Amino acid sequence: MKHFLAALMLSGPVACAAAQTAPLPSHEVEPYQAPTIQTLTGETLREYEAPEADQGVAVDDTFFYPIDNSVIGKYRLDTGELVARFAAPAKGLLRHMNSCKTVGDKLWCANSNYSLKPMGSSVEVFDTSDMSHAASHSLGMMDEGSLTFLDTLENGRLAGFAHYSGKGGLDFKDATFASIVTFDEAWRRTGGWMFPASVIDRMAPYAASGGAIGPDGLLYILGHDRPEMYVLAKPAMGPVMLHVATIVIEAEGQAFSWATDGSRSVYTIDRRKGLVRHIALPDVEMTAPEMLRFR
Repeated sequence: MKHFLAALMLSGPVACAAAQTAPLPSHEVEPYQAPTIQTLTGETLREYEAPEADQGVAVDDTFFYPIDNSVIGKYRLDTGELVARFAAPAKGLLRHMNSCKTVGDKLWCANSNYSLKPMGSSVEVFDTSDMSHAASHSLGMMDEGSLTFLDTLENGRLAGFAHYSGKGGLDFKDATFASIVTFDEAWRRTGGWMFPASVIDRMAPYAASGGAIGPDGLLYILGHDRPEMYVLAKPAMGPVMLHVATIVIEAEGQAFSWATDGSRSVYTIDRRKGLVRHIALPDVEMTAPEMLRFR
């Protein structure tokens, strides 16, 4: 009995102490590794002469519409013939139309007061039948920056906003503050995402001049001048989009438009040469489970 009590007295407290001081399994995890960015190349199919091709181009089934701040041309896709033009005084009520999107028989265009400050933006609507101005919706002064492009998204809209490191920029917000914002149909903000650093670094000191969701549901953007397109996925978690691929194309940044036939082809511009180019894009793979489509 004596030996049993001695063993019990010895083992009890020691065992409890051991249980209390035993190290817990480590909670440390490996640092996140972003998916490898694919590098791809597009193929130019055709080019058109268009002196208005300075800021971007929109397209529908029959025509393409090159944009130059306060001017929009209307050209036939089959012949490249100019058939109409909208023109407003330079640096007036329309100062910097950066991109347009065809919605039915209308052009929805992103306009800002770039390079003035504070930054203000509006959405301008044009009737493609006669290129008349049809409507205007002012977003006013936006903390998000200058509106550069917009697209439809579910029952609302997706829009790109620019900040700049230099001309047109704010002293307290540089190019890293550029972002994507979502709105409902009444232009009430519903969410948004930040650009990944790998894309910001390529676009700086500017931001995304053009963007649109592709037929694969991913977001494609062009910067200000580099001949490359960036493909972005919605993140499964967090506020920062994922950089899926970079596609080398024959364009100098700026705004672009997807072909309306559902193909993987876009219309871009070469602003120095006054050209619009039709470019076929390669397929892009989704390489990580955290990559989601925007639609």
